Amino acid sequence: MKLLSIFWGVALALVVAPVVEASKPGTIAASKPGTLVHKVREATAHYQDVNVAIADGYAGGPCVSGPNEGAMGIHFVKGSLLFDGALDASTPEVLIYEPLPNGKLRLVGVEFITIAEIWDAANGPGAALEGHLLHYSGSPNRYGLPGFYQIHVWAWKLNPRGTFSDWNPNVSCDHFAMDGVGHAH
Repeated sequence: MKLLSIFWGVALALVVAPVVEASKPGTIAASKPGTLVHKVREATAHYQDVNVAIADGYAGGPCVSGPNEGAMGIHFVKGSLLFDGALDASTPEVLIYEPLPNGKLRLVGVEFITIAEIWDAANGPGAALEGHLLHYSGSPNRYGLPGFYQIHVWAWKLNPRGTFSDWNPNVSCDHFAMDGVGHAH
Protein backbone atom coordinates (compact mmCIF):
# COMPACT_ATOMS: atom_id res chain seq x y z
CA MET A 1 0.00 0.00 0.00
CA LYS A 2 2.81 2.38 0.89
CA LEU A 3 4.58 1.57 -2.40
CA LEU A 4 1.37 2.35 -4.32
CA SER A 5 1.07 5.71 -2.54
CA ILE A 6 4.66 6.58 -3.45
CA PHE A 7 4.02 5.54 -7.07
CA TRP A 8 0.92 7.78 -7.35
CA GLY A 9 2.74 10.65 -5.63
CA VAL A 10 5.61 10.46 -8.14
CA ALA A 11 3.22 10.08 -11.07
CA LEU A 12 1.20 13.10 -9.95
CA ALA A 13 4.38 15.17 -9.52
CA LEU A 14 5.51 14.28 -13.05
CA VAL A 15 2.17 15.40 -14.49
CA VAL A 16 1.59 18.51 -12.36
CA ALA A 17 5.15 19.93 -12.27
CA PRO A 18 5.34 20.72 -16.02
CA VAL A 19 1.88 22.33 -15.93
CA VAL A 20 2.85 24.51 -12.97
CA GLU A 21 6.17 25.45 -14.61
CA ALA A 22 4.46 26.30 -17.91
CA SER A 23 2.00 28.57 -16.14
CA LYS A 24 4.66 30.66 -14.36
CA PRO A 25 4.83 34.17 -15.80
CA GLY A 26 7.61 34.60 -18.32
CA THR A 27 8.78 31.00 -18.49
CA ILE A 28 10.17 29.64 -21.74
CA ALA A 29 7.30 27.14 -21.91
CA ALA A 30 5.11 29.99 -23.18
CA SER A 31 7.01 29.98 -26.50
CA LYS A 32 6.19 26.41 -27.49
CA PRO A 33 5.14 25.96 -31.15
CA GLY A 34 1.53 26.91 -31.78
CA THR A 35 1.31 29.43 -28.93
CA LEU A 36 0.72 33.12 -29.51
CA VAL A 37 4.23 33.93 -28.27
CA HIS A 38 5.77 31.49 -30.73
CA LYS A 39 3.73 32.92 -33.60
CA VAL A 40 4.73 36.47 -32.64
CA ARG A 41 8.41 35.53 -32.48
CA GLU A 42 8.26 33.92 -35.92
CA ALA A 43 6.42 36.92 -37.40
CA THR A 44 8.61 39.61 -35.87
CA ALA A 45 12.14 38.16 -35.88
CA HIS A 46 13.09 40.36 -38.83
CA TYR A 47 12.12 43.46 -36.81
CA GLN A 48 15.06 42.98 -34.44
CA ASP A 49 16.55 45.73 -36.61
CA VAL A 50 14.34 48.79 -36.00
CA ASN A 51 15.26 50.11 -39.46
CA VAL A 52 13.36 47.20 -41.00
CA ALA A 53 10.29 48.20 -38.94
CA ILE A 54 10.60 51.82 -40.07
CA ALA A 55 10.95 50.77 -43.72
CA ASP A 56 7.81 48.65 -43.26
CA GLY A 57 5.75 51.64 -42.11
CA TYR A 58 6.10 51.53 -38.31
CA ALA A 59 6.68 54.93 -36.65
CA GLY A 60 8.09 55.44 -33.16
CA GLY A 61 7.04 57.82 -30.43
CA PRO A 62 7.86 58.52 -26.80
CA CYS A 63 8.99 55.84 -24.39
CA VAL A 64 6.11 54.74 -22.11
CA SER A 65 7.05 54.23 -18.47
CA GLY A 66 5.13 54.21 -15.22
CA PRO A 67 5.89 55.47 -11.74
CA ASN A 68 5.82 52.02 -10.12
CA GLU A 69 5.21 49.45 -12.83
CA GLY A 70 8.42 49.50 -14.85
CA ALA A 71 7.91 50.45 -18.47
CA MET A 72 6.38 49.40 -21.76
CA GLY A 73 9.08 50.91 -23.97
CA ILE A 74 8.90 52.76 -27.27
CA HIS A 75 5.81 51.90 -29.29
CA PHE A 76 6.38 51.78 -33.04
CA VAL A 77 2.88 51.91 -34.51
CA LYS A 78 1.77 50.92 -38.00
CA GLY A 79 -1.16 53.30 -38.42
CA SER A 80 -2.71 51.43 -41.34
CA LEU A 81 -3.31 48.43 -39.07
CA LEU A 82 -4.98 50.35 -36.22
CA PHE A 83 -8.26 50.95 -38.04
CA ASP A 84 -8.50 47.80 -40.17
CA GLY A 85 -10.74 45.96 -37.66
CA ALA A 86 -8.53 42.85 -37.83
CA LEU A 87 -6.30 40.98 -35.41
CA ASP A 88 -3.62 38.68 -36.79
CA ALA A 89 -0.76 37.15 -34.81
CA SER A 90 1.55 37.64 -37.79
CA THR A 91 0.93 41.40 -38.13
CA PRO A 92 1.03 43.27 -34.82
CA GLU A 93 -0.18 46.86 -34.86
CA VAL A 94 2.66 47.86 -32.54
CA LEU A 95 6.28 46.77 -32.12
CA ILE A 96 7.78 47.61 -28.72
CA TYR A 97 11.45 48.51 -28.36
CA GLU A 98 13.60 49.21 -25.31
CA PRO A 99 16.26 51.93 -25.59
CA LEU A 100 19.73 50.64 -24.68
CA PRO A 101 22.72 52.49 -23.17
CA ASN A 102 24.56 52.35 -26.52
CA GLY A 103 21.73 54.25 -28.25
CA LYS A 104 20.35 51.19 -30.04
CA LEU A 105 16.85 49.79 -29.67
CA ARG A 106 16.04 46.20 -28.71
CA LEU A 107 12.74 44.57 -29.74
CA VAL A 108 11.09 43.35 -26.52
CA GLY A 109 7.47 42.73 -27.45
CA VAL A 110 4.42 43.69 -29.46
CA GLU A 111 0.97 45.05 -28.84
CA PHE A 112 -2.16 44.09 -30.71
CA ILE A 113 -4.75 46.87 -30.91
CA THR A 114 -8.12 47.15 -32.60
CA ILE A 115 -10.64 49.97 -32.39
CA ALA A 116 -13.58 48.64 -30.36
CA GLU A 117 -16.35 50.19 -32.47
CA ILE A 118 -14.93 48.74 -35.70
CA TRP A 119 -14.24 45.33 -34.14
CA ASP A 120 -17.62 45.11 -32.41
CA ALA A 121 -19.54 46.02 -35.61
CA ALA A 122 -17.93 43.13 -37.47
CA ASN A 123 -17.47 40.55 -34.69
CA GLY A 124 -19.68 41.43 -31.73
CA PRO A 125 -18.48 42.83 -28.41
CA GLY A 126 -15.13 41.78 -26.98
CA ALA A 127 -11.97 40.89 -28.88
CA ALA A 128 -9.72 37.84 -28.62
CA LEU A 129 -6.56 36.72 -30.39
CA GLU A 130 -5.50 33.08 -30.42
CA GLY A 131 -7.71 32.44 -27.38
CA HIS A 132 -6.43 35.44 -25.38
CA LEU A 133 -8.99 38.08 -24.45
CA LEU A 134 -7.89 41.64 -25.11
CA HIS A 135 -8.31 44.44 -22.54
CA TYR A 136 -10.71 47.30 -23.25
CA SER A 137 -9.47 50.90 -22.93
CA GLY A 138 -12.22 53.50 -23.13
CA SER A 139 -12.19 56.98 -24.53
CA PRO A 140 -11.02 59.59 -23.78
CA ASN A 141 -7.57 58.12 -23.16
CA ARG A 142 -3.99 59.38 -23.17
CA TYR A 143 -3.47 58.19 -26.73
CA GLY A 144 -6.32 60.23 -28.24
CA LEU A 145 -7.87 57.09 -29.72
CA PRO A 146 -11.49 56.01 -29.65
CA GLY A 147 -12.15 53.09 -27.28
CA PHE A 148 -9.96 50.12 -28.20
CA TYR A 149 -9.03 46.55 -27.31
CA GLN A 150 -5.38 45.72 -26.67
CA ILE A 151 -2.99 43.05 -25.45
CA HIS A 152 0.78 43.14 -24.97
CA VAL A 153 2.89 40.10 -25.81
CA TRP A 154 6.37 40.13 -24.27
CA ALA A 155 7.78 37.73 -26.85
CA TRP A 156 11.39 38.96 -26.77
CA LYS A 157 12.00 39.91 -23.12
CA LEU A 158 11.04 38.07 -19.96
CA ASN A 159 8.28 39.74 -17.96
CA PRO A 160 8.04 38.42 -14.39
CA ARG A 161 4.47 39.75 -14.20
CA GLY A 162 3.37 37.55 -17.09
CA THR A 163 3.76 37.31 -20.83
CA PHE A 164 0.58 39.32 -21.48
CA SER A 165 0.86 41.95 -18.72
CA ASP A 166 0.84 45.60 -19.83
CA TRP A 167 3.88 46.70 -17.80
CA ASN A 168 7.26 45.00 -17.66
CA PRO A 169 9.51 45.76 -14.66
CA ASN A 170 12.47 44.45 -16.71
CA VAL A 171 12.05 47.22 -19.32
CA SER A 172 13.40 50.73 -18.82
CA CYS A 173 13.15 54.09 -20.58
CA ASP A 174 16.29 55.38 -18.84
CA HIS A 175 18.25 55.57 -22.11
CA PHE A 176 15.51 57.04 -24.30
CA ALA A 177 16.33 60.00 -26.57
CA MET A 178 14.43 61.80 -29.32
CA ASP A 179 16.24 63.30 -32.30
CA GLY A 180 15.58 66.85 -33.49
CA VAL A 181 12.66 65.82 -35.71
CA GLY A 182 10.78 63.83 -33.08
CA HIS A 183 11.92 60.34 -33.99
CA ALA A 184 12.74 57.85 -31.27
CA HIS A 185 16.22 56.37 -31.30
